[in-house]
This record gives sequence, C-alpha cells and structure tokens, in this order.
Amino acid sequence: MSEEIKENAVYTTKEVEKLLKVSNSTVKRLLKRGILKANKVGGQHRILGKEVLRLISPGLEKSAEKVYMKVKKKAVDVINKW
Repeated sequence: MSEEIKENAVYTTKEVEKLLKVSNSTVKRLLKRGILKANKVGGQHRILGKEVLRLISPGLEKSAEKVYMKVKKKAVDVINKW
C-alpha cells in the first residue's frame, strides 16, 4: 500500500527515502545538488511535501507556472492602464 504525499507536510530524509523508494545516499545527493530543496533544523534536513511532489511530477510545476504567468500578465495589463 502506497502512502500519499501531502503537499504541506514536513518529512525527514528517512521518510523521503521510503516515499521515493530510494537509498539514503540518493536522497543526500539530491539535496546536495539542489534538486530536492530542504531546510536544516537542528542539523537534520526537513523537506516539504510539495518539494517531493515537484521532484516526481515536474509537469505539474510547469502547468502551475503557465497559470501564474497568465495571471501576472493580466495584473500588469491592469496596472499599465492606470
């Protein structure tokens, strides 16, 4: 049974290993290269669920970026009309 990754949940590196089904060294390599973003708390990494989701579904991030750019353009157009 697979576990659902919650966007706003905070995960440890061990939990991310289990979620992604990868080794500890792979998680460390992803963190070191900046592919997986995390914050350090008390010497340990804490990773947001949305970062894990971004890693496994980059298409989702691209579609969100398109929507953001569309909204931004509308806002800029309104401001420029003033």
